[in-house]
Amino acid sequence: MAAPKYRSLAYVQQLLRSGSLCMEQLVAHYLEQIAATQHLNIYVEVYAEEALARARALDVRLAKAPASLGRLWGMVTGIKDVICYQDHEITAASHILKGFRPLFSATALERLLAEDAIVIGRVNCDEFAMGSSNENSCYGPTRNAADPERVPGGSSGASAVAVQANTCLTALGSDTGGSVRQPAAFCGVVGLKPSYGRISRHGLIAYGSSLDQIGILSHNVADAALMLEVMAGPDGFDATASSVPVDAYSALLAPDRPMRVAWFREVLEHPSLDEGVRSLCFDFIKRMEQAGHTVQAVPFEYLDYTIPAYYVLATAEASSNLSRYDGIRFGYRSPSAYDLQSTYKRSRTEGFGKEVKRRIMLGAFVLSAGYYDAYYAKAQQIRRLIHDRFKAIFQEFDFVLMPAAPGVAWRLGEKITDPVEMYLADVFTVTANLVGIPAIALPVGVHPDSGLPVGLQLMADAFQEKALLGFAHHLLAQP
Repeated sequence: MAAPKYRSLAYVQQLLRSGSLCMEQLVAHYLEQIAATQHLNIYVEVYAEEALARARALDVRLAKAPASLGRLWGMVTGIKDVICYQDHEITAASHILKGFRPLFSATALERLLAEDAIVIGRVNCDEFAMGSSNENSCYGPTRNAADPERVPGGSSGASAVAVQANTCLTALGSDTGGSVRQPAAFCGVVGLKPSYGRISRHGLIAYGSSLDQIGILSHNVADAALMLEVMAGPDGFDATASSVPVDAYSALLAPDRPMRVAWFREVLEHPSLDEGVRSLCFDFIKRMEQAGHTVQAVPFEYLDYTIPAYYVLATAEASSNLSRYDGIRFGYRSPSAYDLQSTYKRSRTEGFGKEVKRRIMLGAFVLSAGYYDAYYAKAQQIRRLIHDRFKAIFQEFDFVLMPAAPGVAWRLGEKITDPVEMYLADVFTVTANLVGIPAIALPVGVHPDSGLPVGLQLMADAFQEKALLGFAHHLLAQP
């Protein structure tokens, strides 16, 4: 796979200022890349004419009034098919929303556009962001650019491949249980999930409302930091958006003292962890130690409870959120329906895919009268225990290091018939969503046997993105 021609926004802006590149040429280049990578099934819709027109307008402004340009001029980005863009179709990769066009744009997207970013297209994903492989889509699976016979991860797999295959500079995804970080690891790019509430969820199609967060895929930490800085902050349309002040994330300040990093023996010494991934994680630990940071193993006794707790809570919230898709107000309505009840039943049966229906039924079960206390209430108690354990760890440590996935990208179709095995692929990422803390996936090399990308993740305490991004940038800059 060829190295990206345009590696960072700073580099792109340098070329634009010098006159050796114009915005129209930049967008045309990415459109050519999109055409050349159609076999990967990344995009479900390309906004070619719209992007070119916006590029031409920015070229005029650069020539006549460069001071008027926003911070993201030169940033060409793709958006996951769960993020609303006014008057543009959005389907969440589901038949049930085919043809639906929102009346407003997501707050996060509005803020990017206000700073002169260009949206080049809408990318594929797992249906309603439910999946770990990007195979649960009405548009078919997206393929990993490193090996087209393998998955890119999910649910933001196409967002990761869009960056990996150099069809855009950055892409927006969503992360409910690792859906930005796991694909980033599988595709060898940077994936950032901010703290819960750091970016408004207004205009993000909901999966699990207490877990969802818009995230960023990029070639480098600097671009992710700037994108976060632009999108973060309170929003009158989202009561869960935090009012914590937005730091200067893009400053990427190096640590002013040696950092303290924790890792879990239960994770890195777990028998299910791939040996190649384990080796690269310990190599990264050595790099941190050689840079003068303290890296120490600490116990984490709740590892075996994270996946059960997460999938009880996520499916419960999904069953509630997806009840709005009923064939009455918008989206797909079954042509064979003959009364109100058959409209509900047939529209949902025909419109939803197999995995979405599985999770709706699981969620309805754990919320039912006879099982609420045994499952949902118990999962909330486990979530609190995990939250309190991480709070205690962050009293002594600045960051926690974990793999982003137990292994490398698997082959297409390899796990699709075993949902439990698929769910276990999220074992190292769901924790950050349960606790609501920021986490970033960083590429750390390729697997010694398969040659496929491997990533690990760093987690920080809630709203400590400034420290997390600065530390991650500092580590990747080390030789």
